[in-house]
Amino acid sequence: METWDEIRTAYHAARLGTVSGAADVLGVHHATVIRHIDALEKRLGTKLFQRHPRGYTATEAGLDLMRVAQATEDQFAQLSGRIRGGGSEVRGEVIVTSVPELRSLLTPTLVQFRDRHPGIAIRFLAGDRLFRLEYGEAHVAIRAGNPPEQPDNVIQPLVTLRHALYASSAYVARQGLPADEAALVADHDFIGDDADALRPPFLRWLRDTVPPERVTYRSSDILAMHEAVLAGAGIGFMPVYLAAQKPDLVQILPPRPGWSAQLWLVTHVDLHRTTKVQACLAALKEAARSWENI
Repeated sequence: METWDEIRTAYHAARLGTVSGAADVLGVHHATVIRHIDALEKRLGTKLFQRHPRGYTATEAGLDLMRVAQATEDQFAQLSGRIRGGGSEVRGEVIVTSVPELRSLLTPTLVQFRDRHPGIAIRFLAGDRLFRLEYGEAHVAIRAGNPPEQPDNVIQPLVTLRHALYASSAYVARQGLPADEAALVADHDFIGDDADALRPPFLRWLRDTVPPERVTYRSSDILAMHEAVLAGAGIGFMPVYLAAQKPDLVQILPPRPGWSAQLWLVTHVDLHRTTKVQACLAALKEAARSWENI
């Protein structure tokens, strides 16, 4: 337990960035925080923090420890709640990560979830980075494509996201509408990706079908590709739900099954049953039922 006190102290110092901040949260003197960190660094044989006048910045080893400690503290909080009979209370920080193009779908859902459970604090991390659930970097991940294969994760289907080809009304006024798919591929400008990573199914279709010289605007950022469509740079893919919110867009080709992206809810087995994670999953699944036809 003495070691856990040291780990917990270092976790809060890494989270808050200062000795005084960790001391306030833990209700101890700042000298105790320094003593715990020094003892833990000696025990592990490595530096957990870079000390500077503005506070403490976690090293790579410190960040690793912070992730493990966060997951452990979540589990202790859940255990404590069950023992005290308060396990049904939804409290604490919930970290949700997703692909960026889901921001407009997920934000209202997460806000409603927070309104329903005032004891919750939301951190929403939208990006392409694969957060490591086993280290507590996120509690709930929403991932696209094939089902994730990590053995310690719980995988559940969320929704199938349909995609179609769109162009702005300005582009259509300038270039016209294609007579058929052959004319579309031969005569029109396309917006594509500039990433070497595995492409989603609709971008694989573009790579396999459209001549490279017809892809006249590329980006490594999916949201930048959407902006290029709206700006009239060419024809590109957008989620159907998102395009429906843009009255200036013209659908060039309707959705196809092969262009759909399956979304998955992913949680780590150690935290999957915690009250706050289960409440978050329930809120996301409830919202997803209204997304089925988007």
